[in-house]
Parts: sequence; structure tokens; C-alpha cells
Amino acid sequence: MRSTQIRQTFTDFFTSRGHHQVPSSPLIPDDPTLLLANAGMNQFKPYFLGETTPAFSRATSIQKCARTSDIDNVGRTNRHATFFEMMGNFSFGDYFKEDAIAFAWELLTEGYGLEKDKLWITVFENDDEAEHIWRRIGVPASRIQRLGMEDNFWSMGVPGPCGPCSEVNYDRGSAFGKEGGPAIDGERYVEIWNLVFMQSQRGEGDKKGAFPILGELDRKGVDTGLGLDRLAAILQDAPNVCTTDLLLPTFHTVQDLAGRACPAEGEEKVSFQVVTEHARSIAFLIADGVLPAKDGRGYILRRLMRRAIRHARLLGMDGPVLPAATASVIGNLGSVWPELSAQAGLIEQVVTAEEESFTRTLAQGTRLLDAAIFRTREARSAALSGETAFELADTYGFPLELTVEAAHEAGLTVDEDRFAALLDEQKKRAKTGGKAKTAEALRKMNTYRELAVALPRTEFLGYDHLTAESTVTGLIVNGTVVPSVAAGADVELVLDRSPFYAEAGGQIGDTGALRFPDGTLLEITDTRYGLEGFRIHSARVIEGELTAGATGEAAVDAERRAGLMRSHSATHILHAVVMAILGDRARQQGSLVEPDRLRFDFAHFTALTASQLTAIEAAVNGHVLEDPEVRAWHADRAEAEAAGAIALFGEKYGERVRIVDIGDFSRELCGGTHVTHGSQVGAFRLLSESSIGSNLRRVEALTGHGALAHINTERRLLHDLAGLLGTRPADAPDALRKRLSVHAAAQQQLTELRTTELRQRAGQLATQARLVGRGHLIVQRVTGVTPDELRGLAADTVDRLSHNPAVVVLGGEHDGKALLAAAISSDLHRDGTQASQILTEAARAVGGGSGGRGPLASAGGRRPQTLNEALDLAARGAARLLSER
Repeated sequence: MRSTQIRQTFTDFFTSRGHHQVPSSPLIPDDPTLLLANAGMNQFKPYFLGETTPAFSRATSIQKCARTSDIDNVGRTNRHATFFEMMGNFSFGDYFKEDAIAFAWELLTEGYGLEKDKLWITVFENDDEAEHIWRRIGVPASRIQRLGMEDNFWSMGVPGPCGPCSEVNYDRGSAFGKEGGPAIDGERYVEIWNLVFMQSQRGEGDKKGAFPILGELDRKGVDTGLGLDRLAAILQDAPNVCTTDLLLPTFHTVQDLAGRACPAEGEEKVSFQVVTEHARSIAFLIADGVLPAKDGRGYILRRLMRRAIRHARLLGMDGPVLPAATASVIGNLGSVWPELSAQAGLIEQVVTAEEESFTRTLAQGTRLLDAAIFRTREARSAALSGETAFELADTYGFPLELTVEAAHEAGLTVDEDRFAALLDEQKKRAKTGGKAKTAEALRKMNTYRELAVALPRTEFLGYDHLTAESTVTGLIVNGTVVPSVAAGADVELVLDRSPFYAEAGGQIGDTGALRFPDGTLLEITDTRYGLEGFRIHSARVIEGELTAGATGEAAVDAERRAGLMRSHSATHILHAVVMAILGDRARQQGSLVEPDRLRFDFAHFTALTASQLTAIEAAVNGHVLEDPEVRAWHADRAEAEAAGAIALFGEKYGERVRIVDIGDFSRELCGGTHVTHGSQVGAFRLLSESSIGSNLRRVEALTGHGALAHINTERRLLHDLAGLLGTRPADAPDALRKRLSVHAAAQQQLTELRTTELRQRAGQLATQARLVGRGHLIVQRVTGVTPDELRGLAADTVDRLSHNPAVVVLGGEHDGKALLAAAISSDLHRDGTQASQILTEAARAVGGGSGGRGPLASAGGRRPQTLNEALDLAARGAARLLSER
């Protein structure tokens, strides 16, 4: 079963059982306590903590996750990965253990067809209920094991919901390990699905991590995670996660770059798998907006990249590796995760720059290491100091393994114990810093909670007023309540009354100004919710000094707000139109409302056609021109739903809700700001339509001034194009088509002429073969060819040699780089010879690496000045090969 079918089977199973399908959140989470999304439940954390109430009681998702806690196990086990897709189902006060276990058993045994007698279960040591349910469902007691809190109990790491886990494990057989169940061997009995039963409330933990259980939750929940990689390995009978269809194309690419197959065992196998697995993580992190940096999530990305590069170098790959490896990830997974394809250019740019930089770092480290070895010998010492090795690794990024290898070649050892001690000290400092950042985020959240209890809720006036007299009831700087702030300071404000709309429902927060009678002036840069209903105004003090308790005039940026209102009302109209044209299933799954610009995500199974997009844009503009009334009213949640109001994921609804009607065609629960009549939206212009995941689409559009500016830009471009073509704007398309047709015909003629020329060159080269041993050899430097042409020329030349065995090696320059290509005759290939063997030393000489499998190989490097030397090396290697026959 391929991964696409595995995903679809999971989603279909749970949506058919009343679960709301929720798209994956980005790898950069909306949670100050997390660097990266590391679990499927991350985006549902506010629901489990009770900070907000979801619009549904059941959910299912396939979440992108990045987790580096097991980075050293990648390649050394069959199951560990730093990036994975977590398939999950969730219950928020709905079903509990019995249904969760029944769902898992049914899906695994019937949906995926796993053998029942190969499934082993672990439960928390005190969870009699879970064991009894598993036994009733048919799992014998002999395949149920009880484990302690470290393995089978879960909490978020902070006070809140927690509970026991039950894990489903699959026995992969004796080839993967020893008998005894998952408590004995996690490689053989691989964990595939973890069911978390959130039934208790935990308190604050102590320094050792222990925490008290305060009691049972009133609304119990379920959080599960089924790892796609691990399940795919089982269903595809793949020995490890790198050989499933999720990573196999990249695995093949890495082997092609290395010029040889991955061995079945040993350190080289680890390196092949590290480069493969890390390439996927790197591509996804960059696609979601992470860039290499010295700390934070950027450091995690850089660590993955440098680790992959180092392992590539251990495999002898001196040339670029990450561009090709990440490109294969995009080619394989870009249709499922379109953000990869959308950011392909950025991914290539980032990995190329980082690999070039780290290659220079390795070169610099080598020079420093050579100097340190010289000094060590001069001092008649037998060991390179741990301080030197640590400085090379910490300051210059030079890996310890390479330091040890170089020292051994020089007859020295390395003080690895001292290196380990220095590394441990650094990790402790980093851990302390990480804890400090987490503590700061938690302190800020605790400050919000304390103020939310101590202060009355901010009265929001922004539906009817853009200005208001407001009193500052709280000042927060870096998570700490302060009595005052001076000019130049960044501060968070709590106001008693506010016209500023806080970001929610896709609409971004208001900005504006806050002026006080004494001349103090604040710029409001953002408005958001610190907690549900607790409004935070981010600001900078421009003039004066602000003191808590001061009263001034709050003023929203009116022009910006007008643009937001146009876009929000247009989003509602667009939603109604999309469902009318595509069907009720095409409901909104997310949105972003900005001034005169919007992004709209909806459920749909195929790309929209050009005619559908035209119809949608026309229908939205038609509704706008009809000038429908936009009316907001309030009702109980049940009344609103009975009246047909649509509730959307991501909105925070209480029992009393606000409904926005636009004419008689749109009715949605919404807390956002809107125009009063549809015509105020102005023009509406669709910009793009794309996929953002399985059965999810996205459109982007402009409204109001943004749409008009875009139309003017397109008109100006059309006039410019017509001018270049020497025709009228109305005739420009036909004129351009004619020009392109002429160009294509000319290009075809040039291609045919070039093909004829290259064939003639191959014939001329074939006449220059010289006899070496019992075979024929051609080694030539050629000019004026591209990389593809050089490979084709080598292959064509060897085919023209009637006498076997034969080897052809050609070299050239292109765009300032050295190029090499080698082709061998079919009899050499049948005997097991690989063309890449001939180019290994030559590739190093030009500062690159070789690639290709079979009778044709190529290489390239950044040192064209050494091309003649490289050709000589290749010639000697080919001559040895032919002489041995």
C-alpha cells in the first residue's frame, strides 16, 4: 500500500466516523513553548487546556512534525526520523478509551489488513481499564505488556490535562530482533500508534520532573498518533524508513551521487540513510519558513544540513549533495505537500549556499587542524588536546570524526575524554538557555492568566467606533508587569475599553495610535489575544512616559481598517460562491484577511478549472454590484446553527455568538469587522489557485484598492507588451503567438543542426581511439558543449567503436566549471564495471564529485584550471582497467 493510499485510508476512516478533517499546521508552531511542531496535538493544545472551545468534538489530521531528540539514532535504527507525518484522531470531551481502542483495532486490522497475531499492546502499569478493553476486543493477555510512567504516561510538561497511554506495536519478526515483546526490543516490536487518554489534571512538577495528579477531568479527551513512516515500512515490507516510497527516490539519488549502492550493514549504511532522511527534514523546514541560524529553530536546520553534508563527505561525495537530494524530496512529495514545490527555488538557494559555506568551513578547519598537528608533533606529544578538537568543532564546525581520522593518519590520538567533558559543559549551558527561553514564554503566559483574573475584560468598541477614551489597566514588558515605561520601549498594554480588533477568524489585528493629554504618544503595532477574551495591544512608546492608570485617546488606523473590512466581507461572499459552484463540501478550512487582500482555504478534491475560476470571480463581483446589506446579529449557539449559520474551524465561539449576514446568500458565525453594504467591497480580483494538501485548495484574491491597482498594473503591462510588438493592445496576443511560433520553428532548426554537428564530432572522436591492452581508449578535451551534450557525446562515441572493450573520457568547461563524462562499452558493463569508477579521482582533482550508475557517468567541479590533470588521472585509470582484461 503506497503512502498516498495510507493517508487517504486514515482520513476516510475517521471522517466517515464524524471527525472534522483539519489540515496540518506549519512546522513553525503558534506556541511560544515550542521551537517546532513535534506532535499531532500541538495545534489542538488550547482545546485540551480548556483555553478555548472547538467548533467540533472530534477531529482528524495528518500533521507535519520535526523532532530531533533522536537525531543520533537516525540511520542506526530502522524506525527513527527527524521529520515524519503523524496521522491522528482526537476527541474533545466526546468518546474515550473504548471507542479509541476500537477505532485503532478496526483500522489496523481491517483498513490496513495487519495480522492480528503480530500486534502487541502496551498499557500504563495501573490502567486496568485499557487492558480489559484490549482483551475484550480479542488481544490475548500474553501480547499485552504493562509499562511505567516513562513509557506509557503523557502530559504536556506543564500543569493541565494528562493521562495514561496505550501503544500498538507490530512484530516485524526475528530478523529485526529478539523475542519478548515491546518491553524487550523496540526494533523488532516497532511502536506504530500511541493512544493517549487524557483523564487527569496534573499539578506543577518538581526539579526531577515528578508532578502530582490533582484529580479527574470533567471532560476527558483522546489524542492519538500513528506514524506514517513506520506504518509504510510495514505495509511495503521495507527494511527501514528510507526504503519506503516516502524516501526511496531520495535514497536512490544519494546512491547515484555517491556512485555506488548502499551496503547492507556498517557505518556507510548509516551515512547513506542520514543524508537521505535529513534531506527531507531540510526541505520541509525551509518550505515552512525556517532559515539557517546560530540559535533557535534555525540552529536545528543548520545542524541537520551540516550533519548531512558531513556524512556525504564520509561517503566520498566532495561535490554538491543537498541541492539534488532536496530536489528529489520535492519531486516525490510536492504533490502531497505543495509548499515544497512553491518554495523549490528558495530551498535550492538555501541548501546550495549553506553547503558551499560549510565546505569552506571544512577547508578552513583542515588548515587549522594541520597546524595543530604540527604544533603537537613539535611539542613531542602523542595526543591532540581536547581543547583543540573542541574549538575546531564548536567554532569552525569541523567534526570530531574528521579530527580523529586526520590525527590517526599523523600518528596521534585525540583526547576525546576532555572533548566530551567540554561538549557536556556546552550542552548544559545550552539546556539552561533553552529552559530560560521556555520559562520566559511560560512566565508571559502566566502573567496573562494572572491579569485576566485580576482585571475586567476589555470592552471592545470597534464594531461601532474607531476612536475611544481608554485607560491603561496593565503594562507588560518581557512578560513582567511594570508600573511605567519610557520613550523607545516596546510594551504590551491592557486597556479597559478598546476600538482595536484583536486578530481572530483570519482577520489580522488592528494598528493605530494611543495619545495622552500630557503629550505621551504610543504607536499600536498589533492587537491580539493573549488568552481567549484577554486582549493584548503591542505598542512602542514614541514620546513621553506612560504610567499604568493613564487615560488617553485610542485611535484605529481608519484606512487600514477599511481595507480589512472590505477583505473580510469579500471572504464571506467568496465562501458562499465557492459552495454554490463546487458544492457544500467545499467549506472554508482557513483564511487570512489583510487590508485589500485575502487568502481562502477550502475543501475540494481537484484543481479548479479556468472556467470555474472565471465563474467564481464573476459571481463574487456580481454579488458586490447587487449591493446586499451586511448585518450582524447575536443569538444562542443552537439558534444560530438552526438558522443555518456556518461555524468555522479556528473561530472561538461561546454559547452566545455573533452572526454576520450578507444579503440572503451568506450567513456565518463571525466576530470580525465588515462593511455595511456589499458594494463597499469594491472590485474583487482572483490572483491564484493552488493545492495546500490532500483535498484542500487555496485561492488568493485582491479587493478594493488592491484589486484596482492590480488591474491598472495589468493594463500597463499589456500596453508595454503591445508597444514592444508594434501593435495595438487588443492584437498583442495574436502578434505574440506568431512571434513565438516563428521562434519555435527556428529553435527546432537549431536543435536539428546541433544534433547533426554532435553526431559528426562523435564520428571524428571515434577515429582517434588508441589501443590500450586489449581495448580502445579515447581521452579528449572538447569545447563548446553543455553538460548534457558532453554526456551524449561520450555515449555516442563509445557506441561508434566497433572493437570492444572500449572507454571514452571527455572533458570540457561550462559556466566556469569543469565537466567530465565517461562511457564504457557494453561488455565492460556486463562484467560489473561502473563508468563512475573511472571518474572518482578525476572528480576530486576538479574539486567535485562524480555521479551516475551503469555505463555512463559524469562529474563536475569548480576548478576548471585542473581539468587537464583530471583527464590524465582518468586516462591512467581507464588504461589500468583495459590492461587488466
